[in-house]
Formats: sequence, structure tokens, C-alpha cells
Amino acid sequence: MQGVLAPVLTPFDSQLNPDPGRFVSFCRKLLDDGCTGLVPFGTTGEANSLSVEERERLLDALLEGGVPAEKLIPGTGCAALPDTVRLSKKAARAGCAGVLVLPPFYYKNPSEEGLYRSFAQAIDKTGEGRLRLYLYHIPQVSQVGIPLRLIERLLKAYPGVVTGIKDSSLELENARAMLRAFPGFEVFVGTEKFLVATLREGGAGCITAIANVNAPAISRAFRERTEERQREIDAVRVVFEKLPMIAALKETVARRTGDARWRAVRPPLVELSPAERATLKEM
Repeated sequence: MQGVLAPVLTPFDSQLNPDPGRFVSFCRKLLDDGCTGLVPFGTTGEANSLSVEERERLLDALLEGGVPAEKLIPGTGCAALPDTVRLSKKAARAGCAGVLVLPPFYYKNPSEEGLYRSFAQAIDKTGEGRLRLYLYHIPQVSQVGIPLRLIERLLKAYPGVVTGIKDSSLELENARAMLRAFPGFEVFVGTEKFLVATLREGGAGCITAIANVNAPAISRAFRERTEERQREIDAVRVVFEKLPMIAALKETVARRTGDARWRAVRPPLVELSPAERATLKEM
């Protein structure tokens, strides 16, 4: 897997239930817009506001709706190990390209050994030879990081299974360190701001929230890998970084589709305020 992947927004209905039909339609559009693949149930998709059963139903809807399993890397990392195993097993059996797994994020400051055992148990208990696991490093949100020494241990213990990482640390040097330390390890940066820089060092691409609204331009930057294309996509990202990201993305989709239901987010998130909406419109 290489290229631009979208961590897909999750649409809700008026009762704040996930809407499978709109979800499938949106995923198919993202692929048409140039995304190499999709990462449902990530941070942008409000995954940790979804139940295990809701994630399973949405994955079933994607597969039944004709979205190719090989284009999907569902987020399966949960605070509870059995939930991670359940979701990972379902994704692997469906033929998904991989799963994106957070570290256990409730207990803070875990030891390296504790983190290693968590990922190892998730792999062993999933028990699927088709499993391909992508680590999810987003310490500013999870408050639990994935250090290089842990990656090294996992790669040695599970070659061919631990495949890559989404590095959302927002630190370019961290991505570079992984690329230099682990040749062949698929490093996806979590922001397109680092896209061209990491591609030049062997990066696999990016998994970026902004692909929900700017996939064609980011995909073009992936193909052409020029500073000009990088500046173009940077200018769009700056707009959204000034606002609550998920709510601003959903506001944009609502405006483009004419479907106000896209504004819905699950608590504790809230939709944009009138002032924030006006700011987004001005930008």
C-alpha cells in the first residue's frame, strides 16, 4: 500500500447513529477522487465514539457496497484487548489490506514491555495469517507513544505481520528516523505537510484527514512530488488547522453536498459555532 489514504469521516443521522448508506457513498467518492485506500474508524472518523458493533456494521456495509477490501485499513485499536482482537480478526478474514492499531491508551506511561505485550497479544489472539498490522502513533491524542525500540522488537518478532505505521506525531524527524532505521517499513505520515519530504526518503505516503476534502490535489502532489504541489496542499491544510478539525471537515462536506446532516458529530465533539462557520466561509 502506497499513496494517499483518507481516514474517513463518519456520517451520523439525526439520532447520532452511523449512517451506512452515506458512509459507503462517501467512501466510493474518495476512491474516485484519487485516494489509494481508505482508513475507516480512525481519529477523524470518531472511532472511539463508536461501539465495536457499529464498526462491524459499517465495515460490512462497505464490503457489501462494493468497496474493495484490499483498499481498506480499518482502525481496530481499542482500550480493551478483546475488542481489538475481535475487530482485527474480522478485518483480516474479510481480506482487508491491514488494520491500524492504537496502543492501549487509557493507562498512561506504560512500560515498553507492557506495550510490547499488548501488540503481541493482539497479533497472537487474532490468529490470522492474513493479518497485516499498521501501528498508530498519535501521542498528542493517545498520550501513549510508540518508540523506535518497540517497533524494532515487533518487527523482529512478527516479520511480515507488522507492516508499517501511521506517524501522526507531527514531527518530521520521527518519520525520518523510522525510515532510516527500518528499510521497507511502510511509514505513512499523518499530515500532508510532510508528504513530499518523506517520499524523497522512501516514505509510503500519507494518511491525512484533509484527504476527505482535498484528495485530488494531495494525490497529485504524491504523483508529482514537487515543491509547488506541496505548497498548494499546505495552503489548504492551514485553513483547517485554525478550526476544530473534524467539525470543520464535516462542515465542508455538508456545504459541498448540500446535506446538513454531515454537520453532526458525536459528543464530546460539537459542530462549528456560527462564528467558526463564518470564518471557514471567509477562508
